[in-house]
Amino acid sequence: MQARWRAMGLMLGLGSLLASSAAAAVQSPEISYQASLDTVKYQFGPAAPVARLSPGDILRTNTLDCFGNVIRKPTDTLSMVRGDNPLTGPFYVEGAEPGDTLAVKILELDVDGDQGVGALAPGFGGINSSKYTPVLNPDLPEKIWLYDIDHASNTATFKAHDSSFRTKIPLHPFLGCIGVAPADHESRTSLVPAEFGGNMDAEEASVGNTVYFPVNAPGALLYMGDGHAAMGDAEIAGTAIEVPLRVRVQVSVIKHRKIEWPRFENEQAIMAVGAYRPLEDATRIAFTELVKWIHQDYGLSTLDAYELLSQVARVHVSEIVDPNYVVVASVEKKFLPARH
Repeated sequence: MQARWRAMGLMLGLGSLLASSAAAAVQSPEISYQASLDTVKYQFGPAAPVARLSPGDILRTNTLDCFGNVIRKPTDTLSMVRGDNPLTGPFYVEGAEPGDTLAVKILELDVDGDQGVGALAPGFGGINSSKYTPVLNPDLPEKIWLYDIDHASNTATFKAHDSSFRTKIPLHPFLGCIGVAPADHESRTSLVPAEFGGNMDAEEASVGNTVYFPVNAPGALLYMGDGHAAMGDAEIAGTAIEVPLRVRVQVSVIKHRKIEWPRFENEQAIMAVGAYRPLEDATRIAFTELVKWIHQDYGLSTLDAYELLSQVARVHVSEIVDPNYVVVASVEKKFLPARH
C-alpha cells in the first residue's frame, strides 16, 4: 500500500491533488489520535512521532486552544497557562523526504465546545507596547473575554466589559498553528511563523483548502494547534476567538517538488504565505512566491506574472503580533492560463 501511494505521489501535481481529494477520501484509511495537555508539544521540531501516516491516509484528531483549555471562567488568569499554543503531533508521513512537498487537505474543523476565549496580555498585541516596541506608558491590563458559541446559528457572541453592548460574530474555524519540522534540525517555538509554517494565524487554514509545506526532515513531522473560531485581519489584540477543535485532514506527498514557503490552494485560487518583519518584507516574500508558482505551474514568464498580479492580486495581513508578521497573497485561477 505504501509503495503504491509513493508511486502516485511521483505523478501528482498540486492541481491533481485537488481534483482527486474527494474520491480519495472515500476509500482512504482513517487514523485517529487524541491529544491531551499531557501529550502536547510547544515547539515545531524533531520529536518522537505520536502516529505514523501513509500518503492518502486521513487523520482524525483534536487540538487544544492556545491556553491549553484552562481558561474557563471570568476569574481565571493567564498565570494558569502552562505554555502558549500547545501543538498536537508530530505526525510522521511515510515517504516524505527533504526536497518533497507535504500536502494537507483540510476536510473538517469543528469547534469542540460551547465557549471561546479572547484575552489582552501585557506586552503582547499589535498596538500596545512590547519588548521591541517599548513606550513609557504602563502596559495595558490583563483582561479575559468569554464568547458563547452557538452551534445552531454558527456564531459567537462578543460581550463588552464596560457596557451592555453585545454582537454576534459568524464562525470561521481555522488552525492558527499548522506546520512541519524546520530545516537544519532546528526547533522553533509554537509562537513563531516562518518557512515551515507554524503560528501563521492564517484564516486560509480552513475547510476546503489544501496547505502545502516544504519537507525539511524525514517524515515531515506535521503539527497543528491553536484553533480559532473566528479572527479579524491582523489579530490586532493578540488573540482570536480561541477554541479547541476537532480536526479531520488528509495527507499526501508530492515527490521531488520543492517549495520554499507554505502555500494554500482551493478550486478558486492559489495563495502564498510570507512571514517576516518588517511587514513590507513579508509582503515581498508572499508575492515573490506567487510569481514563482504562476511561472512554474501556469507557464507565464516571471515579468508577465508580475504585471498580471499588479492588476488582479489580493493580499491581506494575517497577523502583526507574533515574532514574524504574516501576509497571504492570492490570485483567482480564472485569471490564469490552463495549468501545465
